[in-house]
Amino acid sequence: MSKTLEASIDVDASPEQVWKIVSDLKRMGEWSPQCKKMKVFGGDVRKGTTTLNVNRKGFLVWPTTAKVVEFAPNKSIAFRIVENKTIWSYTLTPNGTGTTVVEKREAPTGTSAVSGFLVSKVLGGTEQFDVELIDGMNETLRRIKSESELAAK
Repeated sequence: MSKTLEASIDVDASPEQVWKIVSDLKRMGEWSPQCKKMKVFGGDVRKGTTTLNVNRKGFLVWPTTAKVVEFAPNKSIAFRIVENKTIWSYTLTPNGTGTTVVEKREAPTGTSAVSGFLVSKVLGGTEQFDVELIDGMNETLRRIKSESELAAK
């Protein structure tokens, strides 16, 4: 079973301002160094919304699909990647001066056999890929922080 990965950052902006950034999944490609594009189906993002995602690592490019499984405005959003069963989430918590944003990748039922094989044989192995995912989460959060604080001014 793959472990839970987590990163967090404090943002000098209200949860409402950060939410505008985090919940706009069409803009995920601006924040994430791996997920280069999310195409949102069905209009506004809400619980049940599906997406088509384009991911990239170096010369490798692969598609995934996702379904929004949690949607609590100004608090949290989570989506499950269909192909590997992981759940990616963003949780927003007021911290007195702004908002703490936590990004998490969980695999509560493990990942798919195909995903395990690809991570092992193509993406550098689980330990290395987890390090890259944590680095990517921190980069994503820095970009969300920058955009949120700029918009809050």
